[in-house]
Amino acid sequence: MEAIRWGMIGCGDVAEVKSGPALQKADGSSLAAVMRRDAAKAADYARRHGVPSHYDDATALVADPAVDAVYVATPPSSHCGLALMVAAAGKPCLVEKPMALDHAECLRMVEAFESRGVPLFVAYYRRALPRFLRARQLLHEGAIGTPTSVHIHQYDRLLRGAAANTWRVDPAVAGAGLFLDLASHGVDLLDFLLGPVAAVAGFATNTGGSYRAEDVTAASFLFESGPAGTGVWNFNADRNADGIVVTGTGGELHMPVFANGPLVVRKDGHDEVMPFNNPPHVHQPLIQTVVNELLGRGRCESTGRSGARASWVLDQCLAGFYGRR
Repeated sequence: MEAIRWGMIGCGDVAEVKSGPALQKADGSSLAAVMRRDAAKAADYARRHGVPSHYDDATALVADPAVDAVYVATPPSSHCGLALMVAAAGKPCLVEKPMALDHAECLRMVEAFESRGVPLFVAYYRRALPRFLRARQLLHEGAIGTPTSVHIHQYDRLLRGAAANTWRVDPAVAGAGLFLDLASHGVDLLDFLLGPVAAVAGFATNTGGSYRAEDVTAASFLFESGPAGTGVWNFNADRNADGIVVTGTGGELHMPVFANGPLVVRKDGHDEVMPFNNPPHVHQPLIQTVVNELLGRGRCESTGRSGARASWVLDQCLAGFYGRR
């Protein structure tokens, strides 16, 4: 096989710039078909992006012989069912994050693909961005000595009115609130930088009453590799801010999670600033690693197994608010 022909389920905002064009621009990759339940919108996306085929039924797209692999770009409540359909067809799958509604669904997905011997990937694209590849290299090289602790935070203003009437804060569709939607990126990134979390305790609460999902979550972690960590995700704050600080025996490493900012190595009161800019289609570097693996010329590090680990951590943080997940 010389190229991977993708079918994309879901043609919403995430597919316009971040993902859809990335599937077309990655080397050895093309977007062969798209699907949306609204047939007119599926046709419109296909026309505007030059996609040969469009469907209003996911089953038809998955069965299309011109589709080699499937990208699931729908809300989390549909991830598990659609992924299981792709697994049953024996085709590789890339599923959006968070991987599913909860860890139990993630395990069903992983087992389905592993039983068929077909790869499953998760769209935690920060694992392939140059900023975070360099951050992990710095940690492995001992740029801040031995990492001993980490803190992650994300603040944003409370969604109100019409803005709060969205699937992202509807637990039935999103699995929880913005914590699952957005914090999943940071939690997966910690796994990428420091390795799996061995233990976690968390607390979630609703402080604003704007919607029924949680809007503030706090957690503490212990990593298998040794460091301890803390995190706060406050979606009822006075500002928008985010970042990770890894503290080691010889300095600190600062980085954003979402902002297009630099890496900063801080030692003895002096900062080494390393600027990084995201590519125009931020999903493209990860998609390239997926394509490379499917073509037998590389490996993608964002797998069903790593995605399930992130979901396990998220579940532990939310268990007290929602009950057993």
